[in-house]
Amino acid sequence: MKVEEIKMNRKEFFMVLDTETANSVNEPIPYDIGYAIADRHGNIALERSFVVAETFLDMKDVMNTAYYADKIPNYWDDLKSGKRIMKSIFNIRKQMLADMKEYNVKKVGAYNMAFDRKALNNAIRYHSKSLIRWFFPYGTEYFCIWNMACQMILSTNTYIKFAEKNGFESEKGNLLTNAEVCYRYIKKEIDFVESHTGLEDVKIEIEIMKKCFDQHKKMDRSIKPACWRLPQKKRKELHEKA
Repeated sequence: MKVEEIKMNRKEFFMVLDTETANSVNEPIPYDIGYAIADRHGNIALERSFVVAETFLDMKDVMNTAYYADKIPNYWDDLKSGKRIMKSIFNIRKQMLADMKEYNVKKVGAYNMAFDRKALNNAIRYHSKSLIRWFFPYGTEYFCIWNMACQMILSTNTYIKFAEKNGFESEKGNLLTNAEVCYRYIKKEIDFVESHTGLEDVKIEIEIMKKCFDQHKKMDRSIKPACWRLPQKKRKELHEKA
């Protein structure tokens, strides 16, 4: 066995993914699936970008509901250039599982993993007529970079002050905790705008994941849809001490 192969076998790899979806927030159907396999230091071993053929070509009414429908013409350009590849949801799943096996990936994550997991399960169930119920096999461990970031980055005093200074708040006055604003903070790029295309968003999520691991602190990596509440709590505590 080669030295590089031994190093790869000893290293823990994670799959980080992102989906761009249509239909509705409650029942999302993905048309863009991007993913990369990386280690905790942010080193990317493999990356892929797929357009889901069944959704993109055969569900035109659904595609019209895509939140970022204005980007659809760009996908045709990307497909022509080879930047993205169009495949059936079944072949995309087959490729993802093969890549997980090759790199011995046991953990799959995303920024708001609950949403992306639902989108992938919806797609495989719908297009297989429920013959396949789950996109990933039994035993796959899921982690949520959003939850990690809310603990390690977005609850810090420096982030709270950064968000308040720059007006990064929701209409209800809550601190924003999305990937775009988190990336702006860790990279000191105030004007950064998220691409909202699968693979490109994955790359910023990996940077956020790396920043969380770099803290070398114990954290909860599980899926917690209410994780955004923690920064709000820390903000309240900060102001009460002032």
